[in-house]
Amino acid sequence: MAYKIVFFDVDGTLLDQQNQIPEDTKQAVRQLQQKGIKVSLATGRSPYHSAGIAKELEIDTMVTFNGSLVIDKGEIIHSTPLQKDEMNLLQQLADQNNKPLVHLGAEVCYATELHPDVSETFRYLGLTPPPAQQDYWKNFDVYQAFLYCGADEEEQYRELVGRVTIHRWHPKVVDILPLHGSKARGIEALLRHYGISSTEAVAFGDGLNDKEMLQYVGMGVAMENANRELLPYANLVTYRMDQGGITFALQELGLID
Repeated sequence: MAYKIVFFDVDGTLLDQQNQIPEDTKQAVRQLQQKGIKVSLATGRSPYHSAGIAKELEIDTMVTFNGSLVIDKGEIIHSTPLQKDEMNLLQQLADQNNKPLVHLGAEVCYATELHPDVSETFRYLGLTPPPAQQDYWKNFDVYQAFLYCGADEEEQYRELVGRVTIHRWHPKVVDILPLHGSKARGIEALLRHYGISSTEAVAFGDGLNDKEMLQYVGMGVAMENANRELLPYANLVTYRMDQGGITFALQELGLID
């Protein structure tokens, strides 16, 4: 198969435990670009939290917010924000349980309060914690929200089931996305924009939010450090992100030397 585009998840795939891109991964991405193969990020991060990585790798295409916002060369080509009714319900439930939220817009993000859990999780991602603004969601589009709840607290948010998509990425946090939102939806929009078939696409990931993406593309690659539940959905399992996993898989697929 002549693959034409490769999608990379960011955290746990491109980035190592120190939130750095291994040198061999940088070289592998450069080889793809030199061969005329398109490269895109496919991340749960926002565009502004992905910009430094994109710049470092000279990538100008991003599937962000787990597929809710897709940007190609500065142009928004796919946009599916959360609906206000769902945002209102989310805020009510968070308030009832005395939990903070983080609202992520196209250009900024705000926490509903300055909370230690917010600071902890943003530092886990190597990011600066956001400032507080309670009502940002009322006046601006929110593409993704962070709901702070442990696995043992999820029952308190059962009203959200069937109204939004929920992905856990941290013991204290879940992503809240539009219903049926996924990286696959964003990738589908980008491939349509380029006129590329899903069978001509490769994707690398490590988290459960990568499941739909790995299923959708022609070649889904899971990192060895991936969540164990992701592995059955991958066509190929490669080494860890800090052990040359991306380079190895791209060589196995004949995409780089």
